[in-house]
Amino acid sequence: MVNKKISGKIEDIKKGLLERKVALEQDLIRLSNEKLSDDQVQDVGDQAFTLTMEALRSSIQNSENEEYNRIIKALEAIEDGTYGICVDCSGEISEKRLMHYPNASRCIACQEKAELVG
Repeated sequence: MVNKKISGKIEDIKKGLLERKVALEQDLIRLSNEKLSDDQVQDVGDQAFTLTMEALRSSIQNSENEEYNRIIKALEAIEDGTYGICVDCSGEISEKRLMHYPNASRCIACQEKAELVG
């Protein structure tokens, strides 16, 4: 089942997803290799700063990892012909939503329900 509203734009969407995938891969590699301290003895303030930066880096990595996984799923859906179809109701995801959020897997109504359930 293919979302007919976006069938002519699939290649552009795929190109954008692939570009974002590459950017995320580079960011994730950079973040994982980034050194936050110089292995010197740190005072309490430096330790607090390093812990804060590590927590921030971890949060960014988690967010980027989640986005990366959504992009992989979107690319797989393009390949198997199910891109633009809501995973919950099997309805078409609006073209506007996909243009702004190309890795969306749910239509707006189902996404709102999923967020309410938690």
